[in-house]
Amino acid sequence: MNKTKLAGMISLLCISQAWAIEPFIVKDIRIEGAQRTEAGTVFSYLPVKVGDTMDEPQAAVAIRALYATGFFKDVRLEVEQGVLIVLVKERPSIASIKLNGIKDFPNDKLKESMTQVGLAEARIFDKGVLEKAVQELKRQYVSHGKYAVNVKTTISDLERNRVSIVFDVVEGDASKIKQINLVGNHAYKEAELLDMMKLSTPDWMSWYSKNDQYSKQKLSADMETMRSFYMDNGYLEFNIDSTQVSITPDKKDIYITLNITEGEKYTISKVGVSGNTLIAKEEIEKIIEVKAGDTFSRKALTETTRKIGDRLGQEGYALANVNAIPELDKEKHQVAFNFVVDPGQRVYIRRINVVGNDKTRDEVIRREFRLVEGAWFDMEKIKKSKQRVDKLDYFSEVDLETPQVQGTNDQMDVKIAVKEKSTGNISIGAGFSTSEKLTLMAGVTQANIFGSGKHVSAQINTSKVNQVYSLSFTDPYFTDEGVSSGFDIYKRNTDSASTAVTQFSSHTIGGGIRFGVPIAEDIGISYGMAFESTELFAATGSSPRLLQYINNFGSNTMNLMGTLGWGKDTRDSAINTTQGTVQRAFMEVAMPVFDMRYYKLNYQHQWYHPVTSDITLLLNGETGVAGGYGGKPLPFLKNFYAGGVGSVRGYDSNSLGPRDVYGQALGGTSRVVANAELLFPVPGVKEKAVRLSGFIDSGAVYGPGDMPVKAGMRYSTGVALTWVSPMGPLKFSYGVPLNKQPEDKVQKFQFSMGSMF
Repeated sequence: MNKTKLAGMISLLCISQAWAIEPFIVKDIRIEGAQRTEAGTVFSYLPVKVGDTMDEPQAAVAIRALYATGFFKDVRLEVEQGVLIVLVKERPSIASIKLNGIKDFPNDKLKESMTQVGLAEARIFDKGVLEKAVQELKRQYVSHGKYAVNVKTTISDLERNRVSIVFDVVEGDASKIKQINLVGNHAYKEAELLDMMKLSTPDWMSWYSKNDQYSKQKLSADMETMRSFYMDNGYLEFNIDSTQVSITPDKKDIYITLNITEGEKYTISKVGVSGNTLIAKEEIEKIIEVKAGDTFSRKALTETTRKIGDRLGQEGYALANVNAIPELDKEKHQVAFNFVVDPGQRVYIRRINVVGNDKTRDEVIRREFRLVEGAWFDMEKIKKSKQRVDKLDYFSEVDLETPQVQGTNDQMDVKIAVKEKSTGNISIGAGFSTSEKLTLMAGVTQANIFGSGKHVSAQINTSKVNQVYSLSFTDPYFTDEGVSSGFDIYKRNTDSASTAVTQFSSHTIGGGIRFGVPIAEDIGISYGMAFESTELFAATGSSPRLLQYINNFGSNTMNLMGTLGWGKDTRDSAINTTQGTVQRAFMEVAMPVFDMRYYKLNYQHQWYHPVTSDITLLLNGETGVAGGYGGKPLPFLKNFYAGGVGSVRGYDSNSLGPRDVYGQALGGTSRVVANAELLFPVPGVKEKAVRLSGFIDSGAVYGPGDMPVKAGMRYSTGVALTWVSPMGPLKFSYGVPLNKQPEDKVQKFQFSMGSMF
């Protein structure tokens, strides 16, 4: 049997005369040596078919094609009586990948990164890909500052043409930044500039922040921070000329040097406006934040161009272009700016698309929009629409985009993408004290029942103090104009024997209706009427005030209450509030139908202010006053209380204010609460709904004859964790009283679920 070899190893791809053959017609093709690879797969890559004429050039092309698949490490072609025989030797497959010595990363994460470069179990083994995987593994460690990492690979042959790969990793210690040098700074001290940088030499917090570990991304961010600082303080020609990062031979210490040129400090000589402004230039000039004589500030310049663009966006010119053209006078170190305005073409909204609302109905979201399809583009209305959808508090994320319609210059779409969150929650309040041990309260609420936007709340509370059975319903869009309506039905049994308040027990049943009317974009009023019947029982140790109340009104009382409220909410978000205010005023008056004659007034003001991009200051103030009229006293059941979550943390719930001879809290006719809280993200947690805070609380409750000096304010400080969880807002706090008096009851650890102050 005679066989003619056409070609051998890849080194013989260029066939010489020694291998010369006569062209022949391929009668058949046979594949030999393939174990895992199907013959059909080889045929699909082979550029030769039965009936083709085979010659030397075609043989070389065929071999190259099969090598290019990466499946084979050897390919040979032979011919026997017109039959083309393809002999292949397959590359081994990867049976297993094992990582030893890994501590800093999860194995799954590293294997995923290896898969991205082509190394994974069941794939064909390739030494070139293995080297890429080693480099990727080292890159992962270098990004965490571990330059001394050492990676050794071991490849073991297994049966059935397979291999196992073992990575032995010696992680080593992280390289530390030994020194950061700045060259060329004169206007500002090196220490001041280094304080702006996240990268730093080791300090007492480095174990947590890792800022002493070099990262190219961190250095780039620090360079931009420094550039922004100089540019915002007049140094228009500031430049970072070069950076040098060096590491010691033992891979332990890193030295960073930044060479900078500060340039001269520039002031603004003149500001002008040109182009087709469409609106009065005087109005544009009022928007401009940079004035002649001011120190140059890139931030103010950027903010000005944004505001001019937003103002034109209110008129429908969404694609307006505003350029601040500088004119430098390098001798006087002055710069003049001309804001050139090109409004472009007026744009209207083609379509509003809502995505991600798997449960909430489209109309619930769309009715919060302040613009409609076909209307002119208005940036302020679009922002307001997003805020209103955000404030529904049905979603954990609300993102809004305004993509331009392809092929047009005058149309844009509005796409609002929401991420549903659970709007049903179990509201729980709890605390722990040495006197009462663990106290619990619970309720069930569905704020978006069946995705309709309607609110239903049912509460069943069987705590030692209160037994409450209640049902509430609210339809926020009772009318298309946004008038809301709702009702409340409740039964409440109270036994205060184990609390800090005066000793009594009562049985109350009541119900009422209420309405809300929007009178402006962020302002609304509410009003309602409610009926309440109460049966009161004195207990052993009840205060004289309680006994006097029973003597005046009897143990069975009825009350018809009228309510009137006003509210204003300008927060930028209900999910992660960073700025804006919330104001609420509420009045409750007993109608002169039954024996009750009283009034109760409350006012609350919250103010959010961004300190930095991540830190928000929250100031909260509340005040209330109540009293009787028509010769009747204020029912003690309507007294104000303070202490605990929602007022002054660190003190027992409802324990502040006047006390009876038994030391029980009586409540009072007036109340004042003030809170200051600094909110910031939890380090290492990207979820915006989770925030830490440090707080200072103060508050007091006064009786009819009490003066502030006599009753005394109570103060506390501490830390809190707030999480807008799928089950509702959770707030944990640890408060320490600052001026505790002997009669005060302390409750340092507290948490609530379902409400925030």
